[in-house]
Amino acid sequence: MSGLHNLKAQRVVKAFEKAGWTSKGQRGSHVQLSKEGNPNIISIPVHKGKSIKGGLLRDQIKKAGLTVEEFLRLY
Repeated sequence: MSGLHNLKAQRVVKAFEKAGWTSKGQRGSHVQLSKEGNPNIISIPVHKGKSIKGGLLRDQIKKAGLTVEEFLRLY
C-alpha cells in the first residue's frame, strides 16, 4: 500500500472520475465528487504544489468502494 505517496491532487480527481464519480464543484480548495447510488461525498484537497496524504486518500478510496489496487490502476 505504499503506492499512495506523493500523488497529485488533479490526477487523483481524474482517477475518481474514471471510476464513475462526477465533480459537484469546488468548495474552497476542495473538489467534491459524488456518484449516483453511493451516499458518500468524496472531498479531495487541491492545494498548489502539494500532494495528498496517504491516510486521507486511503479513507476516500474506501468511501468510493474501491481497493487501493483498483484506484492505482485508474491513476
